Amino acid sequence: MCGNCHSISASGEVRVRSRPLLLDVRRLIWRIWVGGMPTGVDHVCLAYLKHFAPQAQAVVERGRFRRILSPEQSDRLFAILRFGIGGFKRDMSILGIRAILSNFGDASRGMGRPYLNVGHTGLDSKSSAASLEVSPIYLLHDLIPITHPEYCRAGEDVRHTERVRTILNRGHGVIANSNDTVKALQQFAGAHDHPMPPTLTAYLGTRLMTRPDQTPSPIDRPYFVMLGTIEGRKNHILMLNIWRDMVADMGENAPVLVIIGKRGWESEQAVDLLERCPGLSRHVLELPHCPDEEVARYFHHARALLFPSFTEGYGMPLIEALATGLPVIASDIGVFRELADDIPEYLSPIDGLGWRQTIEAYLPKDSPARHKQVERMEGFHAPTWDEHFTKVDAWLPTVRDRNVL
Repeated sequence: MCGNCHSISASGEVRVRSRPLLLDVRRLIWRIWVGGMPTGVDHVCLAYLKHFAPQAQAVVERGRFRRILSPEQSDRLFAILRFGIGGFKRDMSILGIRAILSNFGDASRGMGRPYLNVGHTGLDSKSSAASLEVSPIYLLHDLIPITHPEYCRAGEDVRHTERVRTILNRGHGVIANSNDTVKALQQFAGAHDHPMPPTLTAYLGTRLMTRPDQTPSPIDRPYFVMLGTIEGRKNHILMLNIWRDMVADMGENAPVLVIIGKRGWESEQAVDLLERCPGLSRHVLELPHCPDEEVARYFHHARALLFPSFTEGYGMPLIEALATGLPVIASDIGVFRELADDIPEYLSPIDGLGWRQTIEAYLPKDSPARHKQVERMEGFHAPTWDEHFTKVDAWLPTVRDRNVL
């Protein structure tokens, strides 16, 4: 697909034609507005912005109306979004966004162009996107609020059901982050008598963190790492109970558990243990804000990544760990086996005894179990964004118009 296309009128005036793609950037605008570090979904939105910005116009929202910005306005907004996420010049970014949204200019029509929405934004409300005359393409991250509502905010299952219905009924195509997500979508569509649009599985790119070979360990004792928001489905409570028992049995010889991630939804029990259990205070380190270079440092010196989730849509920490040579002990769920085959140690997320035994087996420096997993890692290839977009770029032109509800 081309970038800017120009034509010259009879008077010699240069006119900028519409670009071939439309990119919904409302989630990235919201992320700057609320502040904080970008989430996994935000990183996906940023990757799509970086790849498609030269050939896209921005879809934004003001009040209850969605508009397509001009190429010039889009370029200004894209630049702000790329450098404003994560708190960098946040106040200046907000001022710039306000200036752009205060004057939409001459909002162009969609003219049937592909409209990419990769952030699940605005799909659970009555949408004016249909009036933009576009061909919607959605990226589906997961169906967790529908399949596992007990781990989500009350009512999120209803909202996500509406999002998925919109994707199925209006989408001209769906990009999925895994075959596991496609399978869940097919099951939902079949159960609710919805049509399945064309789908593409394209694994998400991995942030390949530099291995800091010369940096000392951040902790002077053996430790394990958990990476991700502290929430019910991530199963931190299992690890904290295991650690409490290990501390009771091993005393100061117990390893350290490093939890990298902010506190999230349905995490009250885990938070109670973190704040009120005296036995954990010297053996659990909570890092709610940790830049990538520090994550890489903790990964490099850890015994293993612990990933005991009940459910995941993808599992980026697993890929990031294996890509940097860190062994993984993970829940035995479909998407993990799809992404990592038989490399990690797999256990049921409710097998507390099995988890403790495996953690203790990985604790010694000369651990045979750990050494065997390191050998299984040889030849592991982490998905890249270049591979992702090679698939997406080849697939987009094949997506044809379809009758939508």
